[in-house]
Amino acid sequence: MTAAEPHLIDRLIQIMARLRSPDGGCAWDLEQSFATIAPYTIEEAYEVADAVQRGDRADLRDELGDLLLQVVYHAQMAREEGAFDFADVVSAISDKMVRRHPHVFGDAPPRTSAGQVSAWEDVKAAERAGKSQAPASLLDDVPLALPALTRAVKLSRRAARVGFAWPVIGEVMAKLAEEVAELEAEIAAGDLARAAEELGDVLFVCANIARHLGIDPEGTLRGANAKFTRRFQFIERSLAAAGRAADSADLPEMEALWRAAKAAEGKTPLPEGEGGAHGAAMGG
Repeated sequence: MTAAEPHLIDRLIQIMARLRSPDGGCAWDLEQSFATIAPYTIEEAYEVADAVQRGDRADLRDELGDLLLQVVYHAQMAREEGAFDFADVVSAISDKMVRRHPHVFGDAPPRTSAGQVSAWEDVKAAERAGKSQAPASLLDDVPLALPALTRAVKLSRRAARVGFAWPVIGEVMAKLAEEVAELEAEIAAGDLARAAEELGDVLFVCANIARHLGIDPEGTLRGANAKFTRRFQFIERSLAAAGRAADSADLPEMEALWRAAKAAEGKTPLPEGEGGAHGAAMGG
């Protein structure tokens, strides 16, 4: 670390203050509020996650900078209101990390990873209870702006802390089968409003499966999206190698190419007769 590095954050704070200055600042930045900036904060967090998933460290560096700017932006607006400033944000999170890691910064005995997760939730619960305006419900402070699947996991995790949860994964899987059957019944009845409700129940149970397995459902779905994109683009490339567009192929042909893409990824042999147009794209 060079002597100048500890002061880099001060430069960013000063840049943000200048952008928000009524005397020669940026007109766009001056028009912003907590409400208008919050969507950008969420977007930047997703872009960080995307860079991580792609393994692009240079892009990750840039996206983390964009996310840090969001923190500085909110802190500057709060400073203008006299609520708090960036130093207060840093102090608050530093105190919280020390408080929630007594096995590292205090005299508490060592904890396993699972033990730390449980203890972390216990401390959070105690902190919520100690607030002057504690939420009336255990679920009240689970943020509404979270992605729906993530919020579903957090809601079910909170409920599980007081025993309202399926204790074993087998019971959750049985509930999934039950909800899928109810969805099928509403689809067969042609009731799209009820089908939408039942589909929501199916997704909520899927979030519970993720909670039981310790899996992030948002990350899992992003992986499935990436896999679908990768395989569909394989179909497009295979057809393009034969001088054709995707809309010129019928479903059976595209399904065969999908299986070829899957086989190529898994290094499994293709069934007899599934060569053809995708051969050039596969290299043989």
